[in-house]
Amino acid sequence: MSAVSSHAYGIGIITVIVGLSAGLVFYQYFYIPESLAKPQVSEEILEPEEIKVIDIIPGSADPNQQDNFVPKLVNIQLGIDNHVKWTNSDQTPHTVTPDHKYEDEYSGMFGSEGVVMPGETYEFVFTEPAEIPYHCDPHPWMTGTLEITKQRF
Repeated sequence: MSAVSSHAYGIGIITVIVGLSAGLVFYQYFYIPESLAKPQVSEEILEPEEIKVIDIIPGSADPNQQDNFVPKLVNIQLGIDNHVKWTNSDQTPHTVTPDHKYEDEYSGMFGSEGVVMPGETYEFVFTEPAEIPYHCDPHPWMTGTLEITKQRF
């Protein structure tokens, strides 16, 4: 009986390692950057004509108060007023939190990081059509809805 050469195993192992390395390099340098790239968005959507302002009015922390996010239902058109700014005019910190996780492909995750302190603002630029119900985490009776649509003309 003849012994199997250890050189054949060594060459085989080196070939597998080189092949895996080449695959990993291709994946890191070509596939990952393309999959993580932001989509192309027109300037008119990134720089809309106006900013839509939603006011968190004084007394919003009171569950008996009917109004809190004003306006409560907001119709937004891409390229017209898709830059939205929430202003906290109340004396209490609040959040702007989507009812269900929402991520805009260009702008990222929607929702304030932490609380919006009195006198501060939270801003977001929407770049794609969606309907997003949202609320304030510490005050769940505070609700609103954003309806983002394409331009009509």
